[in-house]
Amino acid sequence: MSRLRLNQELRNKISSRWRVHAEAEETDEREKYFQARESIKPEQDKAWDLAHTIVRRHYTESDVEKARYLQNKFQNVDTIASDSCFHLGYMGEAEQRDAETNKPIMVDSRISHHFDFKIEGGIHGLDNGSRDADFGYAYFRDELKGREDCNPDINIEMSDKDRNPHQTKFQDANDKYLGTNGGRDNQTSYAKEWNDDYKLDLIGREYCRDRQLDCSKQEYDTLMIWQVAKGKLIQCHTDWIKSVLTQMKFIKDVIKGYKYLDEALEFAKESGLNINDAEIIRTNSTGLIMYNPKNAAEMLKSMKNKTQTREQKIALRKAYNRQQSTQ
Repeated sequence: MSRLRLNQELRNKISSRWRVHAEAEETDEREKYFQARESIKPEQDKAWDLAHTIVRRHYTESDVEKARYLQNKFQNVDTIASDSCFHLGYMGEAEQRDAETNKPIMVDSRISHHFDFKIEGGIHGLDNGSRDADFGYAYFRDELKGREDCNPDINIEMSDKDRNPHQTKFQDANDKYLGTNGGRDNQTSYAKEWNDDYKLDLIGREYCRDRQLDCSKQEYDTLMIWQVAKGKLIQCHTDWIKSVLTQMKFIKDVIKGYKYLDEALEFAKESGLNINDAEIIRTNSTGLIMYNPKNAAEMLKSMKNKTQTREQKIALRKAYNRQQSTQ
């Protein structure tokens, strides 16, 4: 039987199948992502309990009930607003430059941060009306991944590219499915259920920037631990998917150098992915370098689990040298 030649369609099918395999592999990066995802909700609940205590020191339940009574009694009174974000801070010290000597000096200063508990709430302490979708994409990745028109990894995949319609299309689909765009009427269960867990009735105008509330340094530091944990989830998601993308780039380069389907399938098998030609054909050229499948598989494995021992680094170098000697 004659060997089946590879074409772009077959290469794309193999790459798509490999992407699924790469995401399912148990790697250090993947495990760190899952650990960060599992721990963030309890961490946020703990932070919310603390924020609730801080806010209620300033807006007591009794005061809120009195304000609600007046609001219900008089049509021209509108003073109760539900909120999920707060400007909290304390008096501390910050470094400044002396006006005369230009030397650094410590001066009394208010240390504050904007803590936003919504699913699209930012982690950088800014209150500029912008949303941060990366946390929601990381936390609800499985839900988004199961939707044909969504892609929770889109911002990572496009991180080194200019914003473009391809990215915008998936961002809009992600946000619509999670319910973070289109206003309150467009909230699906994901955004609504998350955000409804973190609401307080307060006295004042609608925007949280109108309320600067005091807390202790210890309370502030505890809330910042939660903010760091949110950032860690985003970073772990990024690190994991970037490791997958690095592998996929290498895989595509390797497959591009093969002429026949059986060569690509051998490379896949040596790398721990068993694909038969019938599977590829059933599912809906020339390379600059020809890789030996076994050596290519070793190089691919080296791209995972970036925390390497000295012995692992030596083994990687040997694999690379073997590859160079066969060219």
